[in-house]
Amino acid sequence: MIEFRIDRRSGVSTYMQIVQQAKQAMRLGLLNPGDRLPSAREVVEATAVNPNTVLKAYRELEREGLVEGRRGSGTFVTKSLSSEATAGDNAPLRQELAAWMRRARQDGLVVEDVDALYTAVRGEHYPAEERS
Repeated sequence: MIEFRIDRRSGVSTYMQIVQQAKQAMRLGLLNPGDRLPSAREVVEATAVNPNTVLKAYRELEREGLVEGRRGSGTFVTKSLSSEATAGDNAPLRQELAAWMRRARQDGLVVEDVDALYTAVRGEHYPAEERS
């Protein structure tokens, strides 16, 4: 089951952090159709956020067609966002990226350097008009 981590200094709203983390887990194959998301109570206990914030995030995921709330049962994933290229620890692209990250760290890059490099290269290959 997914565990949400809230960064109160990120500048990203709490509910949007929950939405983004759920989508990331779906893309990585950590959440698959039929899997249950943690209950609002479980998220509140783990993160100390307002229950309405969790419910807002879950409603957003439901509005996007990614999850479905079932009264008395919980909220369940209805759609997969993963692909063979990204799902699982043995996915080829994940292994290549992990090797690149190890090399970047060995070469002395700090996380800010990696983020800047990634953002620049992503912008070259995925122009803003192609991103949603």
